[in-house]
Amino acid sequence: MRIVGLQKTTVIDYPGKVACVVFLWGCNFRCGFCHNPELVVEEPREIYSEREVLEFLAKRKKYLDGVCITGGEPLLTLDKEFLRKIKTLGYEIKLDTNGSFPEKLEELIKDGLVDFVAMDIKASKEKYEQVAGARVSLDKIEESIKLIGLMENYEFRTTVLEEIHDVEEMRKIANWLNEVVGEIPKKFCIQGFKNQGKFIDLIYKSKKDVGEDYLKILGNAVQDSFESVEIRV
Repeated sequence: MRIVGLQKTTVIDYPGKVACVVFLWGCNFRCGFCHNPELVVEEPREIYSEREVLEFLAKRKKYLDGVCITGGEPLLTLDKEFLRKIKTLGYEIKLDTNGSFPEKLEELIKDGLVDFVAMDIKASKEKYEQVAGARVSLDKIEESIKLIGLMENYEFRTTVLEEIHDVEEMRKIANWLNEVVGEIPKKFCIQGFKNQGKFIDLIYKSKKDVGEDYLKILGNAVQDSFESVEIRV
């Protein structure tokens, strides 16, 4: 487990909580538009020790409610005992994941070490590997969807690329999630691609940000498939 970043305060990454974000290096996907490519393809330049992070959290207990663990793909390397130490300090934990490690996810959920899970849904089944840029076990993706759908607090989310995610594609995603969860999922977040100038696939350097109007069209198309649909710009 290599901790390569620490955002000390956020009010948007953990719904309803003031939190910090811990970034872990490494990912098994190669999404061309990844917004943290330095955590995927570059060797880490700055590494925080587990002790440094825990000391920071101990000092900030009066000001923070939660800790977000993200990447990259955190379940690739995440140490369960690190989460246990965070829980001992009294924090709630949110995990971001691409869903490709359901066995690890299930273990963390059963042990009560995660309170909120946000899972990225890259595309419909037919386009999943195209968007993920890697070989993907859809069986494992579906196992994770099922596990998360049983939780009290979770969200599924899709980053929208206009050339891939049109109304038909979003409806395929919504139908898939409903089928796998077995009931109407609680929350689906639609967030637009943002051109931050650095990408795994350089073709995205010429792409424009996806606007709110387009996201709303997609959101309206699937709003009946979820308890709530959130647009993030």
